[in-house]
Amino acid sequence: MKVNAIQGTGGAGAQAGAASVGQGEDFASYMPATASLEEIFEEASRTYHVPKDLIKAIAKAESDFDPNATSGAGAQGVMQLMPATARELGVTDAYDPYQNIMGGTKYISQMLEKYEGNVSLALAAYNAGSGNVAKYGGIPPFKETQNYVAKILGFLDQGVEVPNASYAVSGGAKGGDATDGNAQPGASMVAASVQEARDNYYQGILDQLFSYEEYLHFIDIYTKIQEAQQEQQEKEEEQQKEDSEPYQAYRDIKYSPAVINLL
Repeated sequence: MKVNAIQGTGGAGAQAGAASVGQGEDFASYMPATASLEEIFEEASRTYHVPKDLIKAIAKAESDFDPNATSGAGAQGVMQLMPATARELGVTDAYDPYQNIMGGTKYISQMLEKYEGNVSLALAAYNAGSGNVAKYGGIPPFKETQNYVAKILGFLDQGVEVPNASYAVSGGAKGGDATDGNAQPGASMVAASVQEARDNYYQGILDQLFSYEEYLHFIDIYTKIQEAQQEQQEKEEEQQKEDSEPYQAYRDIKYSPAVINLL
């Protein structure tokens, strides 16, 4: 799980897409200070206009907040940046929590802008590369990527607890907003709610499994089955009623006063 590729799913295509992030801030150029992970996420959110909970959910899924994490494919740090992508993002030390989180947040902000606030597609691109998202017209059919998106949506729904740890980090964002001259997506551009993002994700899965025509056919069959079951139930109830009527008539005659007097 890394910014521009996933294990075994064509990282080369995603690597080529990393160049689009452009040479930006040098996150190592600030005076050092001490800050907690929560404060770093807060600054990253404010700088790149990405919901803090989303950044934390990505960090949780990527490394479980481990600044020293390294994947088998070479992804590094809290947000699991590949070295080439880290350089393009202005990250000189991917194991520095501040640089890593700021770089990863910058990248996901660009993905959110690219996909007009669609959280599911932005996460899929973060994990598998935007090239694969374009190739498959949505979330790629990679089990790892689909699980990755679902996991982060789950973290967003449940909430993420950040470890109480502090690190020597930079004191502020270069230039104030670090936008690279491009408008970054505000919170309003991100999917309206976690539920909407989840709905988009599962709808994408359904679209891969069923076409619209197949869905209509399924509804038609399901409706006919329901009608047949209802008709069968009504017939059975009617039959039970008919079966009980002769016996009831017999009881009415047998126990009528006239019949009893005759007996």
